[in-house]
Formats: sequence, structure tokens, C-alpha cells
Amino acid sequence: MLYPLELDPILKDKVWGGRRLARLGKSLPEGAMVGESWELADLRSTSPEGGGGEAAHSIIAHGEMRGLSLDQAITALGVNLMGSLRLSPEGGFPLLVKFLDARQNLSVQVHPSPAYAATNPGAHLKTESWYVIDAEPGAVIYKGVRQGVTRERLATAIRDGTVPDLLVSAPVKAGDFHHLPTGTCHALGAGVLVAEIQTPSDTTFRLFDWGRKGRALHVQQALECITFGPPARVSAIRSDGSERFRLIETPAYTIDELSVLGDSRIAVENIPSPPVGGPMVWMCLSGQGRLESESSAFQPVEFSAGRTILFPAALGPTAAVIARDSKILEVRFPV
Repeated sequence: MLYPLELDPILKDKVWGGRRLARLGKSLPEGAMVGESWELADLRSTSPEGGGGEAAHSIIAHGEMRGLSLDQAITALGVNLMGSLRLSPEGGFPLLVKFLDARQNLSVQVHPSPAYAATNPGAHLKTESWYVIDAEPGAVIYKGVRQGVTRERLATAIRDGTVPDLLVSAPVKAGDFHHLPTGTCHALGAGVLVAEIQTPSDTTFRLFDWGRKGRALHVQQALECITFGPPARVSAIRSDGSERFRLIETPAYTIDELSVLGDSRIAVENIPSPPVGGPMVWMCLSGQGRLESESSAFQPVEFSAGRTILFPAALGPTAAVIARDSKILEVRFPV
């Protein structure tokens, strides 16, 4: 029986992490500084900097498939889960979804450029998007280098410890959205809590770490990959209907923001049957609700803030009963 798949989080201690993910329902180990909650992951290996070098596979939290990993579910369900969506080049689900809590500044980093990835088989492109859930007063993100900064000038700043002076800093508040194409030099600033949606690469090159010791830098690789100049501005696209707001369309994924200001029953758009359609992902940022099948094909599924749900491609029409002041990110794939 197909049903919406709720996934257990994979929590990651980080030197820059904090405790705010508890607000999203995460059960944090006592005393741990948790920076990342991997909500949907299907990686055969991760980089030492990103995840520790081991594989990372999300586990299904409930129902008949409870305890199965995402890669096992893909094998078991095949086209009923994936539709016509292709696996990543490494053979996994083509999306990595996280919540990030930056108690301190994250390292200034960049992901491989197309040119670098083409000549380095172990490096993979990584395009990502940030939705700001919460931000302390005065919090910023760093996104791109200032106009006129050259590779040589940035290399000097790395040696001098003055990299932040050359970065574009942007004040942020709850509800802001930022898109970071691969090759963008970037960092989350202290006090920012985000939902992160990205292509499933964990290749990260760190070029500046705010004076912290003990973590490797990858200066040469980073300088080869950085796109110089501020990134292009991304304008969100208003879709039909007051509840839905199109945040971004990329070749890898599309993100909509669903907002419900009062109790409501929302019809989840029918996902066409395979091989035409594909799966869909929900990240619940606030509120709570219940998923019901219009054809009674599955038992109702309760969800709340901080939960992530994967809708199989062949699931069919679904209705969501949403509580007041709920916000959801809906991720779809071009197929």
C-alpha cells in the first residue's frame, strides 16, 4: 500500500550548532550542539567535512514500511515511488533536505563549479536554496563576493584573515528566501535558522573559518570554483491562489511556499501516474495537520512543525487538513 512517507531526521553535531532545532520537534541529545537535521538523505558516502564520511540514508518513521531506509524503499517501490524521476549520478534520491541552526557563523565555503567537477570525478555540483525560518536581530548571510573582487585579491584576504570584508552580506528575517547556485561563495551568519533544499552532493570547499582551529581549509580548490561577482538576484514568482507562492524554479527542483492563515482543507495536486509524474516533498515549518486520502487508499497521517514527508509518485490525489498558521515548503521535480 502506498502512503505519504514520514522520515526520521539524522542529527549532526557541529561546532557552530545550537539547540534551536528542538523548536522544530527534534529530540536533541543532552548537551549536544546540533547544527543540522538531515530530513531527507540518500547518500552512499559523505565528505568528512559534511557528514563524517559514512553513508546517509533516511529511515521511514511509520506505517508498513517503517524501518526501511530510503534506498530500500526506492528498490521496493521502483516507479511507484520515483515515477519518471531519475536517480542522482551516484544512484540515490536526487535531493538532500536539511534544517540548519547556526548559533555561530558557518565557514565561508563554496561547492564545485561545473568546470572543476568535469575534471575531478570525485567532486559533484551542488545547488542549494535557503528559506529563513527564524533570525536574530541583526543576523546576516553571506552570498557572493563584492563587485570587482578578483581571485588574487581574495587569495590575499584569505591569508590576511579579511575575507568577510570582500563578501556580500545580506540582512535576513523570517520568511526570506535565497538561492545559491553551485560556485557561489557563501555562509550562514550567526543566529539564523533555515530550511535548506539542495542537490545531493556533500562536496564542500572551506576557504575561511572565522579563526576556528582544527578544521581543514581547501583554499586552492575553493579559488578554482568560485563564481566572482555578486550572484544574480532571484525573484519569487506569484502563482495562482493566495495560499501558494512560487519561490524558485531550477533545472533540479521547484519550491513553493504554502501558507494557511486559518483552519483549512487543501487538496494536494494529483501527481500523474508513472511514468509521467514524479514524487513530491513537504517540509512543515510551522503549524500542524493531517493528510487524508480522497479514495481512502491509506490511513490518515498526522504531521507537525519540523516533519518532512515524501509523497510517492503513484500515490494519487490527497487532501490535507491544516491547522491555523501553518507554513509548508513543497518541493517538486521537473520530469
